[in-house]
Amino acid sequence: MSGRRTPADGPVALDDIDRALINALQGDFPLSRQPFAEVGLRLGLTEEEVLVRLQRLLDARVLTRFGPMFQIERIGGAFCLAAMSVPDDVFEHVAAQVNAFAEVAHNYRRVHALNMWFVLATERPDGIADCAGRIEAATGLPVFLFPKEREYFVEMKLEA
Repeated sequence: MSGRRTPADGPVALDDIDRALINALQGDFPLSRQPFAEVGLRLGLTEEEVLVRLQRLLDARVLTRFGPMFQIERIGGAFCLAAMSVPDDVFEHVAAQVNAFAEVAHNYRRVHALNMWFVLATERPDGIADCAGRIEAATGLPVFLFPKEREYFVEMKLEA
């Protein structure tokens, strides 16, 4: 057992403090030596309480990721949307294989002929094709790449 929650584990109960913390962590995160202490101060929590609650939310898979978002192209890297057609009977196995690649930012199942969609993020633009090739070799399935044609900024915050 991995210790990670799955949808089969059922919903996680959030209290008002959890909800306030989730809302506070979406944007305007302090850039300081003790950012979690600053967030805690705003919420009436200690730095340790913020860190413990954040880790609990991550462990329970209420939050699947917490970290910065970078415009990777500005530092010489690349992003690319990718998709695969994965047979249902091996979907979970292939998802684990794909997710094992450090370059895979996130992965989604869709009801479509291309039923697995994920984002590749690499340090160099030529790393996209290389990583797609390694995923194909590992899974035995083709990876379809959908490079960005135009960039849009959509700030998305979800109120907890």
